[in-house]
Formats: sequence, structure tokens, C-alpha cells
Amino acid sequence: MHTLTLILLACLAGGLISIAAAAALVFRLSRRATGVLVAFAAGAMLSTAFLDVLPEAFASPGLTPESLFAVMLATLFVFFALERLALWRHSHGDCAQHDGHHATTTAPLLILIGDSFHNFVDGILIAAAVIAGPLVGATTTIAIIAHEIPQEMGDFILLRNGGWSKTRAFIANGGSSLCSILGGVLGYFMLASAHEALPYVLVIAAASFIYVALADLLPLLHKQGDNFPRQAALIAAGVAVVPLVGWLVH
Repeated sequence: MHTLTLILLACLAGGLISIAAAAALVFRLSRRATGVLVAFAAGAMLSTAFLDVLPEAFASPGLTPESLFAVMLATLFVFFALERLALWRHSHGDCAQHDGHHATTTAPLLILIGDSFHNFVDGILIAAAVIAGPLVGATTTIAIIAHEIPQEMGDFILLRNGGWSKTRAFIANGGSSLCSILGGVLGYFMLASAHEALPYVLVIAAASFIYVALADLLPLLHKQGDNFPRQAALIAAGVAVVPLVGWLVH
């Protein structure tokens, strides 16, 4: 089978399996339950950014930390501007309505943007692994699936808590996962150039997760009125699941 075909199949399978597994777990929950699990989503997103994505970006040789931090800072300001523009465009009520829109409408869109960047990077990594050999490609795809499931669970929790239907949430996450195919194609034809851009794309993805968790999810937890010990336990569970899955895979 042609190498490009193997890359496309691996990217497609990786995206579909991780989304299907996450959806099977989250969609069994009620809308009320997903609201409680927003704390888990916040922990998983912060853990993905700080313990998975950023270390991989900063481990790239030949790059200065200053350049990556500059991209992260710029990305945070861009997301702030996008969110402010969305709020100005749609705000027609009182402050409570603004807070609801801020937490449940804009945040899911921003996290889908970050997830698209992340999936794009996964596609490039799969392409590099398949080119190195079929066995390396298979093990890399399995590892990416395992890493993606906790993050996809966080995405689904956030989308469901934002009032999205199961079908809409699944289609949105499915569209985001297709970015891995674009990354796979780019990785096949321009692997050297793609690898040079990888750290910056990873930083953009991490910045989106950090922004949504700190600007949207944690403030929402303050407004929920839920007891702090349960929120803290769910955040801790979200933080722990990402390195735990990585340890099991490796």
C-alpha cells in the first residue's frame, strides 16, 4: 500500500477512534452531570497544555524559548480579541446574560480552534512515523489515540455544557479531527518544513487550552456554587489523567 494512503488511513482511524471512545463515555452522562464535570475538563486541558504539548514544543532543537513564549503571548491576545469581538457582536442583555454567553458560547468555539491545531500536529507526527516504518507508524497512532481520548472527553463535556446537542458536538469534534489529515498530507510532502513549524503550532494549541481553562472554565466554576472539595477533586483527576495515560502508553 502506498505510504500516503497509509498516512491518511492512520490519521482518519486515529481521529475517529479517539472521538468515538470519548463520545461513548461522555454521552452516557446527563447535561447536569456534564456541568459538574466542567472541572474535570479544565484540569485535562491545563494538563494537556503544560505536561504534554508545551514540553514537546520546547524540546525542539534550534529554537529559543523567547520566540515560543512570544508566539504564546500573541496567541493569548488574539483569543482575547476574538472573544471580545464575539461578545460585542452578540451581547444584548444584562451582565448575567453576558457571563452565560462568555462561558458557554465563545469558549467551545475557541477550544475547537485549538483542538484543530493540535490534530494538525498529530497528523504531521503520524506522517513522520509512517515514513519511518509501518510498525513505528502503528505504535505512534495508538499512542496518539490514547493521548487524545482524555482531551476529547474534555471537549465533549465543554460542548455539552454549552448547550450543544450530541449530534452537533460529535460533528464539530469530527470536523476538528479532520485537520490531522491535512497535517498528514503536509507531513508527507513537506516533512522538513512541517517539522520546523511544529513547535509554533504546538504553542498555539497549548495557548488555546490555557486561555479557555483560565478565562472561561475556572470562572464558571466560581459561579456554579458547587462545593470546592468536589471541584478540586475533579480538577485533580483531569490533571492526572493525561500523564497517567502517557505513562501507560510509553
